[in-house]
Amino acid sequence: MLINERFSKLRHTAWAALLLLGSIGASATASAAATPVEVPTIQLGDQSVAANFELDGVIEAVKQSVISAQIAGRIASLDVKAGERVRQGQLLLTIDDREVVAGVQRAQAQLAQAEAELRNARVNLDRTRQLQSEGFVSKAALDTADTQYKAALGGRDQASAAVRQAGLAKEYSRVTAPYDGYVSETMAQAGDLAAPGRPLLVLYSPAPLRAVVHVPVTQSAAATDGGKVEVLVPDAQGTARWITPTDRQILSAADPVAQTIDWRLDLPTGELQGLVPGQQVRVRFTGDAAKRPMLPDSAILHRGELTAVYVVGGSGFVLKVVRLGQSFGAEGVEVLAGIAPGDRVAIDPIRAGLAGARPAASGAAPVSTKR
Repeated sequence: MLINERFSKLRHTAWAALLLLGSIGASATASAAATPVEVPTIQLGDQSVAANFELDGVIEAVKQSVISAQIAGRIASLDVKAGERVRQGQLLLTIDDREVVAGVQRAQAQLAQAEAELRNARVNLDRTRQLQSEGFVSKAALDTADTQYKAALGGRDQASAAVRQAGLAKEYSRVTAPYDGYVSETMAQAGDLAAPGRPLLVLYSPAPLRAVVHVPVTQSAAATDGGKVEVLVPDAQGTARWITPTDRQILSAADPVAQTIDWRLDLPTGELQGLVPGQQVRVRFTGDAAKRPMLPDSAILHRGELTAVYVVGGSGFVLKVVRLGQSFGAEGVEVLAGIAPGDRVAIDPIRAGLAGARPAASGAAPVSTKR
């Protein structure tokens, strides 16, 4: 009986405590609803920053050739392999030249015939000229003999050209290296059929080399106006070093899909140790300092494709869509359009979007957590 009485008293005491806590919580909620959230703001203004950024690039051989056949025929032999070093004039592959040799012989026979006809026409012209001078033939006969001689002369020249052409075709059956380099890829084997224009192998020269980097269109102006461009490459000891290109070529058109512009940076010849075509490198663009309208990245609201900020307007905040430029890391993001210099922007867009949020009186003061 005594235990039951004590349990009843404890239960009544617990219920009283819960009712008291509920009333305190309700009072706190009502007080929080009555007190608006204060959000610090920052004024949009020009800030002196330098356009410094890095992009990935790829090493590329300046002299790179796709070797193709100039005549049709079966590949008789492939004399090189991928990765092999070759010298200028070295035999790379041969094409079956039996048909070409037959063409050469045919052209030489036609030349011999044309030369015989030319000799006959010359003798006939000399004889007709002698007879015409003695009055035995007419002037028309001399003109006919002269025309026949000139026709035979043209036939001889045409046959000579055919012999030279057949000789070139025979030379084309032997494909040689146009310069010193390496074979990076073979695309045919012995027994395959070669045709004019069909790629057979790829050849590149180990020097000179260049770094190719795809610069986004949005950063193209900053890269062009920059004062310095450097390429990070490994050295013989395996460590990295920054080198300055000797020259640069900037393509005038952008890639319609990737929206990038190709930069080709020629590398100094003495700094090519450890570099091979296809190797990835880093390219650093260092620009001059310039005045730009900047906002901290924390003030930007990203919702899908929407980029906006909360701007002080009236008695609260107004959401405005903005167009951003380049990001400068800890220094902030460049604002290109959407708001004007002098506008005050909420540093915390999440708090600024709450009902009843208002700008803090101290501008960029810390966010108030008091309810």
